[in-house]
Amino acid sequence: MDRKHHLLQALSAFLWVAAGNFLYALAVKLFLLPVGFGTGGSTGIALTVNHFLGIPVTQFVLFFNVCMLVIGYFVFGRQFAATTLASTFLYPLSLELLTRLLGDCVLTEDPVLCTLFSGLGIGIALGMVIRSGSSTGGMDIPPLILQKYFRVPVSAGMYAFDVCILLAQALFRPAENILYGILLVLIYTIVLDKVLIMGTARTEIKVISARSDEIRQAILQQIDRGVTVIDGEGGYLHNKTQIVLSIVSRRELPKAEKLIRSIDPESFMVISHVNEVRGRGFSLNKMYQ
Repeated sequence: MDRKHHLLQALSAFLWVAAGNFLYALAVKLFLLPVGFGTGGSTGIALTVNHFLGIPVTQFVLFFNVCMLVIGYFVFGRQFAATTLASTFLYPLSLELLTRLLGDCVLTEDPVLCTLFSGLGIGIALGMVIRSGSSTGGMDIPPLILQKYFRVPVSAGMYAFDVCILLAQALFRPAENILYGILLVLIYTIVLDKVLIMGTARTEIKVISARSDEIRQAILQQIDRGVTVIDGEGGYLHNKTQIVLSIVSRRELPKAEKLIRSIDPESFMVISHVNEVRGRGFSLNKMYQ
């Protein structure tokens, strides 16, 4: 059963990686290449090489990704290389396939629309790949190397490389296109951050009250949510107290607030937004004893 479960997990991860790379290639083909925007990553390097040397974008991306994969293998080991292997080949192959299928198809040449939709597509695609536990390879690897050996934050390294790649394209592209390229990088970075923290939003409730045991029982019995009791101490009088912690859905929040106030109107309550919750009662079925 465990082997079957692991196989299903691996298959699911591979499908997410494949879908993410296909979406990445689709965004590049439909919205990025037709208007000639500058961009970062291995695609940006490929566009520069294509302009000066005439090497096709898909062929250079494949060559570059394989080189980065080999470097990643020697620097980070076999496990890292295994998670990067799929993206190394799937993205350039998807881009080549779409180039052959779609030919000169152009949905729009409006620069604003192309910037927005390519940024959305690339950001969502990168998020799908990273959330599956894989790496997109290519220009993801140099920032990771800098972080390992020189403690440079990965995000700072990625921004620095993307800026350098965009500046290289400024040699043969209009300044306006480079500005759109910078906007594109900002959009897909923001979208990527949103996708990485996306999940089933919940609400965290922390309650400090002299009637904490009654509140605990009420949440368990009337709202049917789990509760954790944390020992605390007042910062001024050093009185011992108990903090009741529970996670509820947005629909359950008004009921929980009303219930807690009915038990202790003077209770101190902290309500926080939680992006994602995993565990028994949420991502796993409830168990009653």
